[in-house]
Amino acid sequence: MRQPFMAYENDTDTFTIDNLHIQNGTDTIIIEGSLAITKDSEGLKAALKLKRAVDSAIDALKRNRNLPDSIRQ
Repeated sequence: MRQPFMAYENDTDTFTIDNLHIQNGTDTIIIEGSLAITKDSEGLKAALKLKRAVDSAIDALKRNRNLPDSIRQ
């Protein structure tokens, strides 16, 4: 069984959903590509995978009480 996506935990985790590539990073998560969410069981599976990744990022951000306004310089 694959480990759950742990947002911002490392710079090595990557996975792909259809043509959507998600790359983990300790300060940035990069999402590139496209994803067709079809109205069928495959579409549901794809949507849930994407939701888990986004939920992981949101949860990690909410836990960090000292978020800067921006990390871009």
